[in-house]
Formats: sequence, C-alpha cells, structure tokens
Amino acid sequence: MKPRVFVHDIGLIDYQEGWDYQERLFKKAIDHKIAKRKGESKGKTSNHLLFCQHPHVYTLGKSGKKEHLLLNDVELSKKKAVFYKINRGGDITYHGPGQLVVYPILDLEQFFTDIHKYMRFLEEAVIKTIAVYGLKGERLDGMTGVWLDPGKSNERKICALGVKASRWVTMHGIGFNVNTNLDYFSNIIPCGIEDKAVTSMQKELGSPLDLIEVQSILLQELKDLFGFRVL
Repeated sequence: MKPRVFVHDIGLIDYQEGWDYQERLFKKAIDHKIAKRKGESKGKTSNHLLFCQHPHVYTLGKSGKKEHLLLNDVELSKKKAVFYKINRGGDITYHGPGQLVVYPILDLEQFFTDIHKYMRFLEEAVIKTIAVYGLKGERLDGMTGVWLDPGKSNERKICALGVKASRWVTMHGIGFNVNTNLDYFSNIIPCGIEDKAVTSMQKELGSPLDLIEVQSILLQELKDLFGFRVL
C-alpha cells in the first residue's frame, strides 16, 4: 500500500510560526519512531507536506556564513525583513511573498533510506513542474537546487533546497521562485555563491503565474515521484 501524506496549505505565514509548525510535526514523528522501537507504540509515522509563503525573511543554514547577509539590523528593518539562523543544511537564502515554499515532514523509511535520492526527487519534481510551462530546469554539478542554462554564462537558479533529517524523518525543503521579488536576493550572497544569478518563473515567462496552479502541479509531481496517497 502506498504511504499516506497529509497536505497542509498554510498560506502566508510568519517564518517562526512555520518553523514551529514543522518542529511540532517533526518531533511527533521522531517520538513515535522511538516509542515504536521500544514497543510502546504501534502504527506508522504520519507524513506531512506543508505548502506556504513567508513574509520577507533571510535564513542561514548550519554551514553558512553570517557575512553572506549584506544587511545590518537597521537595513533589515528598512526592508521589512527578518533574519534567522536555523538548523537545516546549506548557506543563506531568501523567502518572501510569491515564492512557493514546501516543507516535507516525511518518514523516509516508508519510501527509501537515501538522502541523496530524496534531494534529487525534490529537484526532479520542480524540474517537471516548470517543464509544464516550457522552462527547462536542470541540475548543476556540485550544487543543489534547480537551474536554468547550467554551465553557461547566464546560468541562474530558480529553486533552492535545504533539508534536515534525523532518524530518517525530514524537515525544511524547497524554496521555489514563482512570482518572487528578486531584488531581495541582492542583499545576500545566495547559498554562498557569488558568481551566479537567481531567477523566477515570472521573470522567465514575462508575467505572474497562478501560484495555486503551480502548487497543484508540483504536488502531483511529488505524488508521482514518491508514490504516496494524499490525505
């Protein structure tokens, strides 16, 4: 039987609230797995997909450098943005309105125990989604995320990934630039990469996209790749 996944569309949510939401589901999954191995619980861990957007926020992963944020506290305030150092992998990135953020809280023991494969599946779902709109997304050797024209002088990133996993349970995930205001990326060295550009579907296609439509396509691609049922 296919694994079951609960889908949560939580809309525009403060980053800290979204992080807390993830942490609650993540901790519950970890606690359940620990109890099950002790014989104190039965059944399968619940899987979740959170779809949301955030107000302007910069987040720095465990391997990142604070100097990749090019704003001080006063400048952050003027931009109506906030900053968090968080517990995912990766360096610094930006989230904001118009960017589709996806947080999978999945027990990979119900799918496959391979973090590399997990990351590639997340990328592939975005690649297949933008292909529906005529955009060719690809991977760039040595980098995570989804890129347009990788290896060329105009290579640019349309989707960033950053995840955390413990006991094969995942959190954090995808930052997918759909209608994102790209000006905010000029205030950081995105993902610690100084010589590469960032783009969005809106910039590439010349007009805003229906975010709900893009989300629906992405969900279907994730379902097909991971082979789960939606609850």
